[in-house]
Amino acid sequence: MEAAPQLGEIGAAPQRTTGVRRYVALDAYRGFIMLMLISDGFGLVSLRSDPTWRRVASWFDHVPWEGGVFWDMIQPAFMFMVGVAMPFAFAKRKSEGATFADNFRHVIVRCAHLIILSQILMWVSRGWIAPQLINVLSQIAFTYFLSFLIMSWKWRYQVIAAIGLLAFWTALLFAFPGPDGPFSKMNSVGLVFDRAIFHYDYDPAYSTLNFIPSTVWTLTGVWVGRFLMTGRSHAETIKVLAAGMVLSFAVGLSLRPWVPMIKQLCTPSFIFYSLGWVLFMLIGFYWLVEIRGYKRAVFPLLVLGMNSIFIYSLGELLHGWLDRAVGVFTFHFSSIGLFAPVAQSCTVLLVMWYVCYWLYRRKIFIKL
Repeated sequence: MEAAPQLGEIGAAPQRTTGVRRYVALDAYRGFIMLMLISDGFGLVSLRSDPTWRRVASWFDHVPWEGGVFWDMIQPAFMFMVGVAMPFAFAKRKSEGATFADNFRHVIVRCAHLIILSQILMWVSRGWIAPQLINVLSQIAFTYFLSFLIMSWKWRYQVIAAIGLLAFWTALLFAFPGPDGPFSKMNSVGLVFDRAIFHYDYDPAYSTLNFIPSTVWTLTGVWVGRFLMTGRSHAETIKVLAAGMVLSFAVGLSLRPWVPMIKQLCTPSFIFYSLGWVLFMLIGFYWLVEIRGYKRAVFPLLVLGMNSIFIYSLGELLHGWLDRAVGVFTFHFSSIGLFAPVAQSCTVLLVMWYVCYWLYRRKIFIKL
C-alpha cells in the first residue's frame, strides 16, 4: 500500500527512495501512536475507582512522579518515530539533488512551522495566549533540529553526543537543585528557566529544557531508521532491535538507584527505560506486519498515520466539542453504567477516524 507523505520527515510515513525498502510496519506503528494520542486512553482512566479494572485503568494515565506505565511511553514513541523517518526523507531529498545547505534551510523552516503550530494549538485549546515550548510539537522541533545536525557526524561522535546530552542535563539538575534536591518537583532547573522566560509553571514539572535529554529519543530513531535502510534479513533485524531493547532496559534500570526514573524531568534512567519499551513495540509491529504479513489488519492505523498532523491537531482543538456533539445522539451512553465513558470515547474516536478516512479516500494529506 502506498502512502502519500504528509509531514515529510516529521511524523510521516517514510518516503520511497530508489533501492530502499518500504516498511508498512513503521506506518502502522505511527498510526498506533496517533490512535493512543487522540483516543485519550479510550476513556479507560475513568475506571480507576473500580477494583476490577483499577490496574488496567492505571496503564492509561501518567504516573504522578516516579516510574512509568504504558501511557508514559507514548511521547517517547512519537519522538522516536520522527527520528526513524528522517534518514528515509533526507535520502530522498539527496537523490533529488538537495545539498546539506538545502536540507538545513528545509529543517529550519519545518522547525519554525512546528513551533508556530504548537502555539496555535495550545492557545486555542486553552482559550488564552501564553507562549510556551513544552508542547510535544515544540519539543520535536528542537530534537529534530539537533538530530539533523548530529546525524551528519561519524557514528562514534553521534554516540558521544547522545551520552553528552544526557550527562549535561543531569549536571544541570545537580548544579541548580531545588530546595528538595536536584530532582525537584517544583523547583528544577527547567522550571526555574521557564518561570524566568515565560512566567509560568506547567503541570507541574515539564519544561522547555526537556528537549536536551529527549533529543536522544529522536536520535535513536535516526539510528534505527538508518539500520532499516540497509535492508537486513528479518532475523538480523529482530536480533539487532532486541539487543537494543535489552540494552536500553538494562541501562535504565541500572541508573535508577542513583537517578530516579521521572518522565516529567526526562531523567536519563527514564530515557533509556522508555526506549526499551519503544523498541519492544517496534519489534511487535515489525513481527506482525513485515514477518507475519498482517498488512490488511493494520489498515485502520495506516489511515491515521498518513494524516498524523491533521488528526493530532483535530484532537487538540476539537475533542471536547466532538464529545459534546456526539453526546447529543449517544446520551453519553449513560444507560450502560460503568463503561459509559469508554463507549463514549470510542465513539468520538470513530468519528475522528472516519474524518481521516474521508481524507484518505480523496488522497488529501495535510502537511506542514
